[in-house]
Amino acid sequence: MNWEVIAEYIPLYKTAMLLTLKIGWMGIIGSILIGLICALVLHYKVPVVRVIINIYIEVFRNTPLLVQLFFIYFGLPKLGMNISAEQCGVLGLALFGGAYMTETIRSGLEAVENIQMESALSLGMKPHQAIRYIILPQAISISMPGFVANIIFLLKETSVFSAISLMDLMFMAKDLIGLYYKTVECLFLLVVFYLIILLPVSIVGSIVERRMRYAGFGA
Repeated sequence: MNWEVIAEYIPLYKTAMLLTLKIGWMGIIGSILIGLICALVLHYKVPVVRVIINIYIEVFRNTPLLVQLFFIYFGLPKLGMNISAEQCGVLGLALFGGAYMTETIRSGLEAVENIQMESALSLGMKPHQAIRYIILPQAISISMPGFVANIIFLLKETSVFSAISLMDLMFMAKDLIGLYYKTVECLFLLVVFYLIILLPVSIVGSIVERRMRYAGFGA
């Protein structure tokens, strides 16, 4: 292990990590929004739209993210829609993650008893108020373990972005290995920087899970 080489490469990995975080979190925020909307549509059985959403979920959950990125990056320009590599990464991760977030949030919604909505309506709340203030907080609390697991999963999936020439952590590692053959040092830094990204998410997620357990009745 050459520590001088590691010290030399750290700034390069830091830049790659910032790009990974930028695209990863933008995609995750997009996936949460998609998942929330789709989960509400499925839970309340909106006609026609729920069929389209079910097809979307099956397609994106049962195909690799890499294939989806290739389709977006190389396929959309053929249809006259030019898209940059960063935009492709964000869009691909948002759509891919949205399918998983939908099922996670939907499971939380279905775990909330129907009496909750009925009670809210009987107290004079409008349906959208009941969903916002009564149903969703409980559903999110119940689905929090899966929610955190999806976030960690999606951050790890950013490793395929190197295939569309995004200079993320994986791209940087492969590039440096190809140029200088410092395989051990490059892979060591790759592991370290992924741990820097993922460990805080895992720790914070565990704390939030405990505090939100059973809709606020946790430890």
